[in-house]
Amino acid sequence: MAANSTVLELSAARGSPGTMSGTKRGRATENSNARADANADGSANSAHPSPPPTTVFDNASGEDIARDAAAVQMATRETGTTWSSSSSSSSSSSSPSASSSARRDGNSDHGADGDNDDRTSRDYYFDSYSHHGIHEEMLKDEVRTRTYQMAILNNRHLFEGKVVLDVGCGTGILSMFAVQAGASHVYAVDSSSIIRQASIIVRDNGMSDRVTLIRGKMEDVTLPVPAVDVIVSEWMGYFLLYESMLNTVLAARDRWLRPGGIVFPDKAVMYLCAIEDGDMKRERIDFWDNVYGFDMSALKDVALKEPVVDIVDPKLVVTNSVPILNIDLQKCTEDDLSFASPFRLRAQRRDNVHSFVAYFECAFTRVRQPLGFSTSPFSKYTHWKQTIFYLNDPISVCEGEEITGTIACRPNRRNARDLDIALDINFDGKHCKIINKHAEYRLR
Repeated sequence: MAANSTVLELSAARGSPGTMSGTKRGRATENSNARADANADGSANSAHPSPPPTTVFDNASGEDIARDAAAVQMATRETGTTWSSSSSSSSSSSSPSASSSARRDGNSDHGADGDNDDRTSRDYYFDSYSHHGIHEEMLKDEVRTRTYQMAILNNRHLFEGKVVLDVGCGTGILSMFAVQAGASHVYAVDSSSIIRQASIIVRDNGMSDRVTLIRGKMEDVTLPVPAVDVIVSEWMGYFLLYESMLNTVLAARDRWLRPGGIVFPDKAVMYLCAIEDGDMKRERIDFWDNVYGFDMSALKDVALKEPVVDIVDPKLVVTNSVPILNIDLQKCTEDDLSFASPFRLRAQRRDNVHSFVAYFECAFTRVRQPLGFSTSPFSKYTHWKQTIFYLNDPISVCEGEEITGTIACRPNRRNARDLDIALDINFDGKHCKIINKHAEYRLR
C-alpha cells in the first residue's frame, strides 16, 4: 500500500455494537442474481405504475406522511424514466431469506433446535461486510448506485469546495463521486476491513490527496475538521430500517453537520400493501405440516415469525399501497424510527390475501431537480427486494373491501440491529371477518 493511501484506525471500536460497516446486505438471497436477470424480459415499468398512497396518517413527530410521500414519489418518477425496465419476477421462484450467504457462513442451522432467540444479526454482521461479494452485489445494483451518482454529479454546486463525510463508506464509491463533483475533501468512515481495499481503490484512482479513510465506529471518530458541509451515506436496510445504520447517520449529523448542511439522501418513505401468495406460502410455511410424513409444524410457527426478503411479482398485489413511515433525515430523531402507524388497504379485486408486503422509496429533494428510487414490486429490481410478512390464515377479500390495522416497529431489546415488528389486523368482509388479529415478527 502506498504511503499516501492511509487508513486511520480506531481499533478499540472494531466489532462493538453500533459499529457501521457501510453495507447492510448480510441477508442477500442466494439466487438473487438469477432473479435479477429474470427482470430483463418483462414489460416496462410504465405499464405497472406504482399505486399511489391513498390514506393520510401522521407519524410520531406529527409530520404529514402523505405529503412527503407525494414528494418522494415525484422524485422517484423523475429518476424512473431512466430506470424503466421489466416488472419483477414471480416470488414463486425465490428462496427464503434464511438462505443468505452470511448465514451459510456459520448460521445455516439458525433456529433449528428451538433456541433461535439467542442468535441475532450481530453474530454475522461485521464479518459479512468484509467480503467483496456483498459490495459487488450493491455496486451492480444500478438503480441504487446510479441514482447516487446522478444526485451527486448533477449537483456540483452542493459539493464544489465543500467538506464531505461519507458514513459507512464501504468500497468508497460515494466518496469518489463526491470528489468528482468537486468536494475539497472527503472523510470516509467505516469499521469493516473492506476499508483497506477502499484505500487502495482511492489511491489507484488518484484521489488519495482528497479522501481520508478512517476505520472505526462513527460515534467514536474525531474528525480533523470542526464540521462538514455534506453527509452522504447509503444506510438503507431491508424494511428500510434493518440493522439500524440510520441511527449512526443521525448521530453523525448531530455532531458534525454544520448548520444549513445537507444529508444525502434526505427523504425516505415506507409503504405497505397486501398480496396473494398461496403458492409460496405452501412452499415456505405450510411445508412444515407434513415433511416426508412427519409433523414438523413446531417449525411452522418459527417460519411465520421471520419476515421473508424476496422479489414480489406485481401481479400478486391485491390492494393499494399506503405510506406507513416518513423520514426526513434533516430533522428526524432516533425516537422517530420506532413507530406505530395505522393503515387502511382497499382490495382492488376478489382474491385471498396471504401476506403483507413492505417496501420503501428514497429521494434527494434538496437539489435542483429532485430524484430518487423505489423498491416497489412495480419498479425495477433492487437488491433490497421487498419484505414479506406471511399470515397464518388467508383473508378472503372482495373488490372495494378494506383491511385496517396497525403496524408497529421497534429495535429488538437484545440487539438493536434486529427489528421487532407487529401487525394488528381487522377486517369485516363478505366472506371473512377478523377482529384484532395480532401477529409478531422479528427481522434478523
